[in-house]
Amino acid sequence: MKTRESSIAIKVDNNEHLQQLLGRFDQHINIIDRYFKVKVTPQGDNITITGSSDDTEKVALLFQELLWLLHQKQVLHAADVEYAIKLLFEGQAGQIRELFTDLVFLTPRGKKIKPQTVGQKKYLDAMRKNDIVFGIGPAGTGKTYLAMTMAVKALKEKKVQRLILTRPAVEAGENLGFLPGDLEDKVEPYLRPLYDALYDLLGIEIYRNYLEKGMIEVAPLAYMRGRTLDDSFIILDEAQNTTAQQMKMFLTRLGFGSRAVITGDTTQVDLPRGRFSGLVQVQTILKDVPGIDFVYLTDKDVVRHPLVQKIIQAYELYDQQHSGSD
Repeated sequence: MKTRESSIAIKVDNNEHLQQLLGRFDQHINIIDRYFKVKVTPQGDNITITGSSDDTEKVALLFQELLWLLHQKQVLHAADVEYAIKLLFEGQAGQIRELFTDLVFLTPRGKKIKPQTVGQKKYLDAMRKNDIVFGIGPAGTGKTYLAMTMAVKALKEKKVQRLILTRPAVEAGENLGFLPGDLEDKVEPYLRPLYDALYDLLGIEIYRNYLEKGMIEVAPLAYMRGRTLDDSFIILDEAQNTTAQQMKMFLTRLGFGSRAVITGDTTQVDLPRGRFSGLVQVQTILKDVPGIDFVYLTDKDVVRHPLVQKIIQAYELYDQQHSGSD
């Protein structure tokens, strides 16, 4: 049966919007060609889409949504166009506007921090609504960086007085005494990713200023014991490497006016054999507690190099095929 063809013309306001829709060197059109059997032809102040009826309607809807974003002063990137297409295929076209216009933070260098996937949007909304949030998912999904962004935002808006970042230094068994140098030298290798995010979000000068004033503290999890943390935004990163006892210890540090975000990847546990991950256990213990939310990010939320998503999927398939074979 022959596929019915149709043609739809989309009016474009100006040449700048036309160029953004097409992409540099027609990059966006090349992306559309990979997903749809249509021909896209610029004609004056119109873009004409010709092809199968179903694909033509989908591409017309895509352009309408992208044009709406351009009217909101959004800048389109190839990754945005590709993700918008994926939302179309999943029947979630209504998410495009809300997702791409959610500006969370503007860095000193003018970098706009926004959710890049539906999962990231859900994660951000959870942090806005709850005092304790668990962000669980694979590498590259923005778990730590988005938590850091929300923490820095809360600090700059004076919603909290301190920002506390911690990680279990599991490679050293949480016993840092045998490592050379002072405390900062000993913990720096484990906390470097957190420092890098702070530099990006605040700039080095503001970061140092906050650090000198005691508004930012970066420390291994072992140094949280015995403390009560009021008016703080606390992030526990790499939480899959906490033991059950460490997780309980951390969660009971939360004081008045404080919020906590716990991030981790339960497929990357580095604890010694026989020790159970606190992040795995806590999902059962706290799943029904009001004010606590668990957000699960997946390979669909990976925003690194496109190959990272495929690598994660390949490893997941391998694990499924070889589970129980050890």
